[in-house]
Amino acid sequence: VALKRMLNFNVPPVKNSTGEPVWKVLIYDRFGQDIISPLLSVKELRDMGITLHLLLHSDRDAIPDVPAVYFVMPTEENIDRMCQDLRNQLYESYYLNFISAISRSKLEDIANAAIGANAVTQVAKVFDQYLNFITLEDDMFVLCNQNKELVSYRAINRPDITDTEMETIMDTIVDSLFCFFVTLGAIPIIRCSRGTAAEMVAVKLDKKLRENLRDARNSLFTGDALGTGQFSFQRPLLVLVDRNIDLATPLHHTWTYQALVHDVLDFHLNRVNLEESTGTESSPAGARPKKKNKKSYDLTASDKFWQKHKGSPFPEVAESVQQELESYRAQEDEVKRLKSIMGIEGEDEGAISMLSDNTAKLTSAVSSLPELLEKKRLIDLHTNVATAVLEHIKSRKLDVYFEYEEKIMSKSTLDKSLLDMISDPDAGTPEDKMRLFLIYYISSAQAPSEIDLEQYKKALMDAGCNLAPLNYIKQWKAFTKMASAPTSYGNTTPKPLGLFSRVMNTGSQYVMEGVKNLVLKQQNLPVTRILDNLMEMKSNPETDDYRYFDPKMLRGSDSSVPRNKNPFQEAIVFVVGGGNYIEYQNLIDYVK
Repeated sequence: VALKRMLNFNVPPVKNSTGEPVWKVLIYDRFGQDIISPLLSVKELRDMGITLHLLLHSDRDAIPDVPAVYFVMPTEENIDRMCQDLRNQLYESYYLNFISAISRSKLEDIANAAIGANAVTQVAKVFDQYLNFITLEDDMFVLCNQNKELVSYRAINRPDITDTEMETIMDTIVDSLFCFFVTLGAIPIIRCSRGTAAEMVAVKLDKKLRENLRDARNSLFTGDALGTGQFSFQRPLLVLVDRNIDLATPLHHTWTYQALVHDVLDFHLNRVNLEESTGTESSPAGARPKKKNKKSYDLTASDKFWQKHKGSPFPEVAESVQQELESYRAQEDEVKRLKSIMGIEGEDEGAISMLSDNTAKLTSAVSSLPELLEKKRLIDLHTNVATAVLEHIKSRKLDVYFEYEEKIMSKSTLDKSLLDMISDPDAGTPEDKMRLFLIYYISSAQAPSEIDLEQYKKALMDAGCNLAPLNYIKQWKAFTKMASAPTSYGNTTPKPLGLFSRVMNTGSQYVMEGVKNLVLKQQNLPVTRILDNLMEMKSNPETDDYRYFDPKMLRGSDSSVPRNKNPFQEAIVFVVGGGNYIEYQNLIDYVK
């Protein structure tokens, strides 16, 4: 909604205006591109009057009779380039929108350039949009994509980090979270664990929200905020969790569709990039090997199959793709049949008028064609994506890893020694083995003895693993207070439902043989448990000492005593150091 409003020159779009939209160009930087692309398709931009969308730092021709909407970060080089555009008189008028708030001094730079270029009247509006976050789903957002390594787990937990670097990282995170709440139009109540990076974020965010509220005249949370009325009677809870409370989950191999796509394929900002194998037709001797085709697919909110199955266990997804395909084929035959009944394959069309009873049938077939074609497109898309995932599962035995890790995390008996898993040359990449071992190391109450550890290390090295992660986790485990009580993951292991023996699809595209049909049992991961305690106001040692911030309270005593005793209706969970799709799925299942 906020983006559409911005593209409409910062006035809410009128629903039923019949006229053409105002044609305009959109100029963005990489940050702006990342924010817009998961939300608006080129067609939707066109419907809003955007004829061209160009990167700020590309060679752009002057289009003197068109207004330009800019959507960029207020960085030095962006501002310089905008000033250059003004001087070159590229467009008719300029609507400048900054993703994050622009500083006074930079605003003055623009003003000076506008005066110098005699273009003051052409700068129509300058807006701070507070949209410095990327929305991937209706209920999921990430901070950034361009320089995400700057706010990553590694950046925050580097042993040699300086205080000023840490400040910068925290400010970056807080800026995005602040933008998120401005856009939401709500002031959260903040809870966080003590003594962690999450606490630093909470303190800074609380301060920033407070300062904004105190400046009543310019507060961003009054008046016509977009989200007004959405949460009017009840404020959301913001739970800031530190990644260090649970390092096993992000290492864990997964079994649900979306998490698998993210784990094994190249999946960013809702787009998955696949390399297509060009088939096995032999090329003549001496010919250059065929180049692999790269294909990319968007997995979006309008994709019903994706929405329905992104949280399903993979075997279920494979089966559903199959069913969709069969139902599609039945409909496809129907269209062909109707056509042939009526002899449309190039026969004299005059004959059709006599078959009046068929006309109604045909009309319905024709009207459903676009729908059928879209259905076909989605089936092809998921056939390709699921096949790519399946190849990884089979070549790396990911089902075995998933099941084994679940057993480790739930402390149940293991049917096969860890050493065998690591030494098995057919199971998994070195990275898979390392992940498995780290989960074992993190989850075990007693660290393995030095003798055992040496044995494991040797096996890992023989398997081609880099031992750096283990050294980090060793220190981490020694350092975390949590070591006394390892995080419990509930004691549920997935029940294998027998192997998939049914070969699907005549071309046996999904030969699921040998892949375990594991069914997930619902259990709450640590992040979900923390949320549950805080939302429902349950007393639990895990969360009892979480700090409590209410930016609306006039400097109340800072304590962990919640003011209101009522459970929350809405919550936002943010993991400092990075959440992941397993946790996202787990939270959604919890909500259901």
